[in-house]
Formats: sequence, structure tokens, C-alpha cells
Amino acid sequence: MTDAPAHLHSDTPSAWVCRWAGLVPAGGRVLDVAAGGGRHARYFAARGHPAEAVDRNAAALAGLAGIPNITTTCADLESGPWPYAGQTFAGIVVANYLHRPLFPHLLAALAPGGVLIYETFAAGNEKYGRPANPDFLLQPGELLELVRGRLGVIAYEDVLVAEPRQARVQRLCAINPAP
Repeated sequence: MTDAPAHLHSDTPSAWVCRWAGLVPAGGRVLDVAAGGGRHARYFAARGHPAEAVDRNAAALAGLAGIPNITTTCADLESGPWPYAGQTFAGIVVANYLHRPLFPHLLAALAPGGVLIYETFAAGNEKYGRPANPDFLLQPGELLELVRGRLGVIAYEDVLVAEPRQARVQRLCAINPAP
């Protein structure tokens, strides 16, 4: 898990996620990875997508109980098995979370035509606060390298943001080409 401050995990969906959400095929199932309270699962469910929220924090996921179009899975993505073996999603969203061993699972779980929307902290963030541990910071171009030769990049940024607080982030939106 990243050591991101709690205030970065608000109920407001990421502007980056909202910007590219319309590319996710209509009605397609969306996976919100390390969902916490499920801000992105809620956002996609409200847009008519069945949403799956996965997190190791059962208490955080409990707040999603009974919301139409949302299912939850409590799983430790870092020490347990990948809970979605053999399943695919029309959209996968990862925000403020980095666990590199998940990369192959995320790519395998993205359906043809599916959209990966990823946004997390990058090298240089240590100047602005947590996370500062290099294990939780993407290296320059790392998200691009992750998808090179596999997905079509729609947008990529490695930027300093001011909101919700000053931070260095990398963001990617990429599509799995249809066969």
C-alpha cells in the first residue's frame, strides 16, 4: 500500500479518471483497484457500469454495501492471490496506489477495447510530502513502459499538480486494442 495521506483519498473522483471515463465501453464492468471508500466505483456505477471495488480494508468497503451496480471484494492485493484470475474488465482504474507486481494482472484483466486509467505518485514527490519511499513512486516513463507494445496510449502526463495538494504524479489512459 502507498503511504499516501488520508486526505488524498477523498470522496471526489479524480479529475483524470472523470476526463477519460467516457472511453470505457458503455455498460462494461469496471474494476476499482485499491478502492478504499470506492469513489471511482461509485462514479462508474452512477454512469451505468457494473463496478467491482477491491481493497484490503473491509471497513472502507462496507460503505459501498447496498449501492446498486457495485460489488466488493476484500483482498490483500500485495500478499494474497490475484482475486480476478480469468476475468476481464472494460475499465480498470488505479488511483494513488502502486504495487508493481500487479502490473501483469492488470494488463491480463483488461478486455479487448478496455480502458486502463492509472494515476499515482511519481519520483520527485518526496519534495512535497508522502509518499517519499521510492517503492511507492513511479520512475520517469514507467507507466509508458508498462503498456508499451500492449496498449494504445491515449494520454500520458508526468506532472506537478496543485490539487488536492501539491504532488508529483504520473497519469495514463490507454486502450487495449481489439483483436
